[in-house]
Amino acid sequence: MPVTLRTRGAAAAVLITAFGLGLGGCDALDPTNLFAEKYKPEVVQDTPADKLYSEGLAKIEDSDYEGAVKKFDSLDKQYAYSDWSRRALLMTAYANYEGQKYDDAITASKRYLQRHPASKDAAYAQYLMAMSQYKQIPDVTRDQDRSEKALVALQELVQKYPTSEYSTDAKAKIQITRDQLAGKEMEVGRYYLERRNFPAAINRFRDVVSKYQTTRHAEEALERLTEAYMALGIVAEAQNSAAVLGHNFPDSPWYKDAHALLQNGGLEPREEKGSFLSKIYTSVMGRTAAAQ
Repeated sequence: MPVTLRTRGAAAAVLITAFGLGLGGCDALDPTNLFAEKYKPEVVQDTPADKLYSEGLAKIEDSDYEGAVKKFDSLDKQYAYSDWSRRALLMTAYANYEGQKYDDAITASKRYLQRHPASKDAAYAQYLMAMSQYKQIPDVTRDQDRSEKALVALQELVQKYPTSEYSTDAKAKIQITRDQLAGKEMEVGRYYLERRNFPAAINRFRDVVSKYQTTRHAEEALERLTEAYMALGIVAEAQNSAAVLGHNFPDSPWYKDAHALLQNGGLEPREEKGSFLSKIYTSVMGRTAAAQ
């Protein structure tokens, strides 16, 4: 029999009805239906804190610092705000430091100090942060932003935790860092001196003397000041620089050079007691004597 629009419509109605019944049956699942999905929520048990901590330490022992960080991060998240979390955060900083991921170590150390500023391990967190900056100090020919940050962090350690076991090492590294910063200033000053830009050179050498007068670069800075002032014809300042150099570093080869330079011009070192340089070294020597 030919299929007409009417018969097609009837057939469609039957299909729609059947499909609708099927959908209705899905809405009310029969628990006895073998095809029905049975939802069983999965319960994930937290790994015991001490186990995670031990696993993290084991990773460190194996020099798997990245794996250790993952363990300690997991411990921090699962047991947030607990003592385990505090210990995990400190070990995260340590593992990153040992793995030479210094920026990550700095971040973890800062977080530790923000959360636990009064902790018995706060000094160690500060030390890790300072050392992470210190390890990234570049050679003297490059920008010294890392050196500046290392100096600040090391000084904070000494100031905030003066009796900590890390204070002595921090003081030694402060001197090394200051020497590095002075070296950079000297490099720039010599650059200007060679190009006969004497005012710019003088500014750099004065910075060394005023900021880093206890470093090994101070002697050369005073001699270079003598050179630059003589080149500009500022005789009194040249004599004063050489005199301060001779008074504080009488056996220095730099003093011999400065003295010879003045003698070639028929001059002798002469210190002006109220001068900028004289005041600096009077103050430095006074602090040194008081410390002793």
